[in-house]
Amino acid sequence: MTIFSLCVYLAVFSAAMTFLLKKYTQSIKHTGVSFLQNFCGSLFIFSGLVKAVDPMGTAFKMEEYFEEFEATAKGSFLHFMSDLFPVLANYALGFSVFMIVLEIIIGILLMIGHKPKLTSWLFFIIMVFFTILTGYTFLTGYVPKEVNFFEFGKWTAFAESNMRVTNCGCFGDFLKLTPDVSFKKDLILMIPAVIFLFSWRNFHTLFSSSLRNAISFFAITGLYLFSLANFKWNEPVVDFRPFKVGTDVRTKQEEEKKASADVKIEKWKLKNKASGEFRVLDDKEYMENIKSYPKTEWEVAEQIKSLPAIPITKISDFAIFDLQGSEYTEDILTEPRSRIMVNMPKLSFTSHTEVSTVQDSVWKYDTVVDLKTKDIQVVKSFTELKSKTIKKNIFEWNEDYKKILTSYILPFIDSLRQDSVKAFFVAGGASEEALTSLFDQLGVKEPIFTADDVLLKTIMRSNPGIILWRNGKIIMKWHYRRLPEMTDMRRDFLNWSAPPIH
Repeated sequence: MTIFSLCVYLAVFSAAMTFLLKKYTQSIKHTGVSFLQNFCGSLFIFSGLVKAVDPMGTAFKMEEYFEEFEATAKGSFLHFMSDLFPVLANYALGFSVFMIVLEIIIGILLMIGHKPKLTSWLFFIIMVFFTILTGYTFLTGYVPKEVNFFEFGKWTAFAESNMRVTNCGCFGDFLKLTPDVSFKKDLILMIPAVIFLFSWRNFHTLFSSSLRNAISFFAITGLYLFSLANFKWNEPVVDFRPFKVGTDVRTKQEEEKKASADVKIEKWKLKNKASGEFRVLDDKEYMENIKSYPKTEWEVAEQIKSLPAIPITKISDFAIFDLQGSEYTEDILTEPRSRIMVNMPKLSFTSHTEVSTVQDSVWKYDTVVDLKTKDIQVVKSFTELKSKTIKKNIFEWNEDYKKILTSYILPFIDSLRQDSVKAFFVAGGASEEALTSLFDQLGVKEPIFTADDVLLKTIMRSNPGIILWRNGKIIMKWHYRRLPEMTDMRRDFLNWSAPPIH
């Protein structure tokens, strides 16, 4: 689905709603305003719902924005605000739930016409916020990586590779929009936002005031609980990510790698080193006239390539390594037997350094030659005692996180051993030293691997979470609070056999 087809569907729905309201009720005061109410309201409801099924995805996107805002603020006149964004990032999940619920509620209020003046202002304010956000994202395409956003004199021609955030997250993982499309969408939506400010008296209103209040209250409560359920108590009820249950990761990764390899360079974007002039040439034209663009005068600013035959997803980045850095991706994806992966994108622990002093003996070695026999002898003798400082890093689990592992994850793994189902841990965002120390404290004997934390967050939201793999396919994923009973596990997921590969 594209944003255009989505808007067409919503426009047809809104037109039908407006027609029915006009024909069967007396609520329509202005047909055009009512259509805009229904269209903008249904768009906000849809946009909010596809994010409500996965609030953590929106939270990760907010963290990405906060990181970029911090970097931009540090190098500009807004440097005094730079410390604010890391603080906001700590509350990204709560902010995510708030914004998702607010967006859906505004959509509902628009469609039922509740509190027209307040709703108009809320819609206008949130659209201004969205437009600034997507505008910033799009405009960073004109800002080279080494240049601050506010250094307007150093902006260059637009390059997609310059953009700090490549997807605004307007529709979560359901529909990914490029920043320019998102920005244009929001600019268009600013038109009804302004119209509503002056035409709120022409809003249609449905039901009685008390019923509208009840709808608003129960919607807020229900949406809040629904959002919480999709990360606190379970995995997202609908999974729009590439690592959904049933995905053949091995086959999909091979297809994506082939599609990436088959991509061809269509155009070359060149930059004159002296004047800063940009030229875009077709590949054939550039190759025929390459001598006219010597490297001493011109540099390649960008290679404009054809689109891959299939969309490239995070599956292409799926890579697992052991603690020594050796890759084990192929071993995991080609294993025909059932294997349990404990997915741990971000370990929760603290660390500190302990300094101790020990006494170290200093010895002197002398070589002695017997003049008669010519024998050589090394004589060791004590010289002095010196104090030596030793530093040792101490890692300690967060107690709540440790309790999740000891109460849910480890007992589940232990129960599967009698079925010859082996497990392995994959962690992100921690050093080899930290991982070794932390898992030794738990007495874990299973293999410990590492992977990119963003990849692990994409695979599943529960931290930690359980994934059942077989033949490179994701058979099932479980939130740590929703692990199945062993009888159900054996009946539904382990009643299967395959020849061993070892």
